[in-house]
Amino acid sequence: MRFAYLIPPMLILAACGQEEEKKTGPEISINAGDEHGGVQITSSKDGGGKVKIGGDGVDIDINVPDFVDFDVTGDFDIDGVKLYPGSQVTNVNVDANDKGGAKTAVVKLGFTSPAAPAKAADWMAGEFAKKSVQVSRTGDTLAGKDKDGNDFTIKFGPDGATSKGEVLITKS
Repeated sequence: MRFAYLIPPMLILAACGQEEEKKTGPEISINAGDEHGGVQITSSKDGGGKVKIGGDGVDIDINVPDFVDFDVTGDFDIDGVKLYPGSQVTNVNVDANDKGGAKTAVVKLGFTSPAAPAKAADWMAGEFAKKSVQVSRTGDTLAGKDKDGNDFTIKFGPDGATSKGEVLITKS
């Protein structure tokens, strides 16, 4: 199964930081598969997770105690542009499929930002310009293509004096 290569890194990440102190992190959901089966990896915001592997005679279901040391916020970027400083990723959903030769992937990240939507959108638009990544802007929504040709949209919405938003990256 082609997606099996995802398993060892996730298990290593899960084993890191087995500390007594409970931390919170983003909710994570990763689904990858093809006509032969797939891999599902989930993690709740308190860090507990599951890894499921199925297909071609394989059926594995593992509880993984701690994913919270997986630093999605610090590691996330689009062509070198990170979220507005102080932002926190609240959830991650990845769906990737390779069925019948049609490869698709959708990544959704929910986040909070300490800045108002317009300020955060202005900052990110400026950072994309520094990296020569073309983006269009409609209100507080940025849209463009990364250097790999994947479409992305970053939406900022009000959340009191700060903002919350979503990053959507699609490959088809």
